[in-house]
Amino acid sequence: SGGEPSASDLDRITLARKLVRRRRAVGLSQAELARRAGVRAETLNRIERGRNTPDFATVRKLVVAINAAEREQAEIPG
Repeated sequence: SGGEPSASDLDRITLARKLVRRRRAVGLSQAELARRAGVRAETLNRIERGRNTPDFATVRKLVVAINAAEREQAEIPG
């Protein structure tokens, strides 16, 4: 509180930034990514704002959903 961020704070912020960047790169809204990943939109919102640290299973669901969206995007011609 008021001091330097801890390692876990930095991990959470780094994860949040990466998630937002990748989600936007594939053109998914928070609601759409949450739906595809099977997580609550509120949960994704908190993760992306660095408000909570998701467990590994949640991170994996989000990564799998983003990877799938990237593959779909790559398959669309033009």
